[in-house]
Amino acid sequence: MWRALASTILCLAALGSKVVAQTYEAEAGLLTGVTVDTAASGYSGTGYVTGFDDATDQVAIPINIANYGVYTLSIRYRAPNGDKKAALLIDGTGAGEASLVSSTTFTSVTAGKLLLTAGAHTLTIKSDWGWYDIDSITLAPAPLPPATGNFEAEDGILTGNTYIDSTSATGFSGTGFVTGFQAPGDSVAIIVNAPSYAVYTLTVRYRAPYGYKKTSMSINGSPSGEVELPEINEFTTVPGGKVLLNQGSNIISFENDWGWYNIDSISIALAPTPPPHKANKAPVDKLATWEARSLLKYIQNKYGKKILSGQQELEYIDWLKTNVGKKPAIAGLDLIDYSPSRVEHNATSHAIEDAFAWDKLGGITTFVWHWNAPSGLLDIPGQEWWRGFYTSATTFDIAATLANKNGADYKLILRDLDAIAAQLKRLQNKRIPILWRPLHESVAAGWFWWSAKGPEATIELYRLMYKRFTEHHHLHNLIWVWSSPEPAFYPGDDVVDIIGYDSYPALGDHGPVSSTYDTVISIVNDKKPVTLSEVGSIPDPDLLQVYHADWSYFVTWGGEFINDNSHNPISFLKKVYNSTYVITLNEVGNFKYLL
Repeated sequence: MWRALASTILCLAALGSKVVAQTYEAEAGLLTGVTVDTAASGYSGTGYVTGFDDATDQVAIPINIANYGVYTLSIRYRAPNGDKKAALLIDGTGAGEASLVSSTTFTSVTAGKLLLTAGAHTLTIKSDWGWYDIDSITLAPAPLPPATGNFEAEDGILTGNTYIDSTSATGFSGTGFVTGFQAPGDSVAIIVNAPSYAVYTLTVRYRAPYGYKKTSMSINGSPSGEVELPEINEFTTVPGGKVLLNQGSNIISFENDWGWYNIDSISIALAPTPPPHKANKAPVDKLATWEARSLLKYIQNKYGKKILSGQQELEYIDWLKTNVGKKPAIAGLDLIDYSPSRVEHNATSHAIEDAFAWDKLGGITTFVWHWNAPSGLLDIPGQEWWRGFYTSATTFDIAATLANKNGADYKLILRDLDAIAAQLKRLQNKRIPILWRPLHESVAAGWFWWSAKGPEATIELYRLMYKRFTEHHHLHNLIWVWSSPEPAFYPGDDVVDIIGYDSYPALGDHGPVSSTYDTVISIVNDKKPVTLSEVGSIPDPDLLQVYHADWSYFVTWGGEFINDNSHNPISFLKKVYNSTYVITLNEVGNFKYLL
């Protein structure tokens, strides 16, 4: 697989190396309000375009690009009436201005760099400060920066609202930093010169003074996951994960995502071969059932060798069987409608019965709990009672609740825990081990109420649940899964068996999520398995192996993420479910009795 992938990319790199400068005559373009003239001498081709004297005057020149890349634009022009400016557009989108220094003869000016995809485009030169002549344009592959391993963002290609700043903050490297990430499409594309075709570790130097942020990354035009940017008021570095780069020219782009941050520079270094994992511990619950112990050992044995497939909800598992031909190893289910504040609104659930049925098929079960707030549901349009797990739909304050253990809300917390424990006990009575994932996506952004008041309250609640379940209810069939990439929220090695991340990258991004992989691995010092506890787009199994992103399992969310033929097209799903690296239901075996 590695050799085939290498061959493909090296062929693309070879094609790119043959690209030479291409010149396009302006008189061959589509003219609006301007004319072709031959009165002045020294032009190329059959004439030049003149008459730029009105705001709508323009020439639209068709161009054809052989390979995705960064190109230097040169304009051959004449400006006999003083210094002028011309507005530039690529396919109708603004691409800056070209300064045309006064010249009575035809001359050339470098108008900047353009990031272009392969294929046909239109470059439009539009009147700005008019009264000049345009003879031709030339596009040539941009020269590579030195292969120093460090590359400044301000040398990149800026799109949208992004701009170079050097005054609003200090401590940056180079001559400035890129800021203005505030809307979709705002991006910076940085040319990277890699010394060889290989996997590299990427480091991003950034600043995020307005809270926790994310930036979407692309490598050579292909989406490549997100980079988490924790809040900090000074420039610092964060791992950007691993990137597979061609020898020579590469383009690493960062686009808005959760905006309002600064990008200073990036650096690359050859990725070392990772050492063997150290995830071989017994369950944190010393009284864990035989089946739970065996399930964790099963996951540890597969960890780093293969990945277990998973799908949320049985209806979508049936859809997979019908459309892809196989079922996943893991079924994801939700205890959401067992929340007492939902039961009070007549919610019902068959999730436990679904777990019984899945267990009979020989599958592994994981449960999440979208815990509806115990009280304080707003229940107004847009913030209905059934949205009560969202911070925005409730006034429930977990920090205040935990601070008053004699209060009514604290009693409601215990009531809810006891209600869920009763359901989990039904599974224990059937000797069904569960990958139990409570208080998921606990992050500083706090979109769920259990993390809205910061890490201290979240950790206290998690540890309260652990103690209540194991000591009061004697629940020992649970493997405890924690899904958050933020170290401040980690509740501790003594109460976590597996650490995970819920990944929802940009549409079409089937990258290995290597940046966050490195982050969560570091939180547990590689002593516990890591998992993609939820995914929107499934990572490509081939890339997982190339990048050594050893996620132990993935669970694809339901709805549009599995059956819209967009996030995960059927052809891609068939590739995933037929990969020798991916374990499906028919390959699971007897995971309950390994010991």
